[in-house]
Amino acid sequence: MLDDALKSEIQAAYRRVVEQLSLTPRYGQRLMMAEIARTLGGISMDSDGKRQNDTHVCVLEAGTGTGKTLAYLLAALPIAKAQGKRLIVSTATIALQEQVLNQDLPMLAKESGLSFRYSLAKGRGRYVCVARLDQVTGGAEPNPAMSLFEQDLAADNSEFEALATRMVDAYGKGEWQGDRDSWPESIDAQSWRRLTVDHRQCTNRRCGHFAACAFFRARRDLEEADVIVANHDLVLADLSLGGGAILPEPEEAIFIFDEGHHLPDKALSHFAHRFAVHACLGWLKTLKNSLTELNQALAAQTTVARLLATLPDTLQALEPLLGDVFQTGFQLAGRPDGLHDDETFQQVRFEGGKAPDGLREQATQLVKVFANLARTLESISDILRESLDPDKQTGLAREQAEAWLPLVALVHGRADEAHALWVAFSKVDPPKSPPSARWISLSRVNGEPDIEFSASPVSAAETLAKTLWGRCHGAVVTSATLTALGRFERLQERAGLASRYRYQALPSPFDYANAVLSVPQAAADPGNRDVHEQAIVEFVAALGKDEATLVLFSSRAQLRAVEKALPERVKQRVLAQDALPKRELLERHREAVDVGKGSIIFGLASFAEGIDLPGDYLTHVIITRLPFAVPDDPVGATLAEWIESQGGNAFMQISVPDASIKLVQACGRLIRKENDRGRITLLDRRVLTRRYGKALLDALPPFRREIAG
Repeated sequence: MLDDALKSEIQAAYRRVVEQLSLTPRYGQRLMMAEIARTLGGISMDSDGKRQNDTHVCVLEAGTGTGKTLAYLLAALPIAKAQGKRLIVSTATIALQEQVLNQDLPMLAKESGLSFRYSLAKGRGRYVCVARLDQVTGGAEPNPAMSLFEQDLAADNSEFEALATRMVDAYGKGEWQGDRDSWPESIDAQSWRRLTVDHRQCTNRRCGHFAACAFFRARRDLEEADVIVANHDLVLADLSLGGGAILPEPEEAIFIFDEGHHLPDKALSHFAHRFAVHACLGWLKTLKNSLTELNQALAAQTTVARLLATLPDTLQALEPLLGDVFQTGFQLAGRPDGLHDDETFQQVRFEGGKAPDGLREQATQLVKVFANLARTLESISDILRESLDPDKQTGLAREQAEAWLPLVALVHGRADEAHALWVAFSKVDPPKSPPSARWISLSRVNGEPDIEFSASPVSAAETLAKTLWGRCHGAVVTSATLTALGRFERLQERAGLASRYRYQALPSPFDYANAVLSVPQAAADPGNRDVHEQAIVEFVAALGKDEATLVLFSSRAQLRAVEKALPERVKQRVLAQDALPKRELLERHREAVDVGKGSIIFGLASFAEGIDLPGDYLTHVIITRLPFAVPDDPVGATLAEWIESQGGNAFMQISVPDASIKLVQACGRLIRKENDRGRITLLDRRVLTRRYGKALLDALPPFRREIAG
């Protein structure tokens, strides 16, 4: 139980913030704080500080206006400090991350009376490598890894060197912290890749520039922080490395996942594997072309010499295997002679996630060869790293090891990734468990045919349950939309959240009677595309000249078709997604509203979430069709197939709940402040004619309704 001293500290901090900022206390916010304090304060620990109970996670749906950030920071921070743990606040978007870091935490530090330190966590790839900067600007011999592997990346090397020189100057003067995000100019991806390293290429404390390393300086700041601001991708990447590689060990942390509904999808993308034959042949060729120089530079070390001697046979064994799997893929796609002249891309999903026997046998052969290649390169990498340690006598000069480690580590990483993909293709999924999705994608690279093999679990639930929820000291998952059809079951299934955890949907501070939900007579069934499209055109054309409107489409093709068919007088008020950068589009919309003109935004799914246009900036949201997922996603299609094979109804178990979440998010664009008002129009008649329609409508906030018969 939460002790009285902690309870008093949280309550006093909340009172101070409310008084200092003249805030209106909100019932939902206080309820959220109480629920978080009850969950985290109830964690029991042994004498070593290890968690003893398994009710350490709470899941809280809290709509816009609740004041979620203030609630979870005020409730969790004192408890984390009292329990000797660090608080990790993870967001899904840069916008929220910047708000927490630059607004909420500074405000809390100033007004709450709580004493704490905070820092931003970024992955290694966001920081410049000082050793690489030194190599570019110091007149050192070109790094073999750079010259051979990335020689085509910079057309104008003088511009690149000038950029590196400016970076050295700014970093040396303390005017730049060494991260990509704070550099005042945009840096293209190719140039940045030449200036950073991954965890395999980094030599850590053995690097001659370790004391000046931007990444490890930032790591030292993290070690002193009570609150660490991160994002879902970084948390998942850290977990995939075993936890504790960048962030604190999960056992030593309390996690707050804001925008928590994104976590399952983010996790799936981290656990997926891909292998493009064309790209693989590229790095294999680089390695093959480097063998002579590698032997000249490193063969004085007997173990490295022996390992290098095995590489020609391994590379020779790979070439015909890759040729065979390339041909097999095109044959399985029904394109043995390549894509037709009018085709640029084709995707083929394997039914039930089961790769054909012939392909699975080829995958098994590739697993063995890539495993051998990865082991060899890993062993060479380890010796090269040891050679950087002055206390280790390996028989290699530091200069040689430092020069060649980046290349060897790079191709080791590629070999590991290839091995993981072919393992996924060679496996037979256990019966009665959801299978992995497996598919192939045909395309052209510089005019040449290419094929990519992909595999992904259809659910991240088991992995998240084991690596995150099972290990962390405590966690809070929150978002404005966590329930589907008013229940948490869909999130539990996708995120691996146990039913014993605490769940609550908090009341909203908004009066939803200020908004009207309308399904007009003009609403049509999207099954008849032409009729539905025409209904949208006519409805948009009839909008008032001064309306501030957001029209949400489910397909880019329909968005463009409707825009093209509008009368010119209406088309002039339309701001279409992709025609302008998002920020500029929203600025133009606000400018038009400010001068009393109407403005109509045409947006896709990304505009149904995260767009904040309060007050007069948005008074009408038009949803053209119910937001069911596009059926060509291989992962979703494989999961649906498996559910059907088990006697379930994939449409009702997956499609309808997921559409409910997206529909709530889309409607949520309208009411952003307590005094906001307006209209939501749904132009999809299926919400009235299909059996799932009532469930979708019932899951929406209590808007006033105008439903045509």
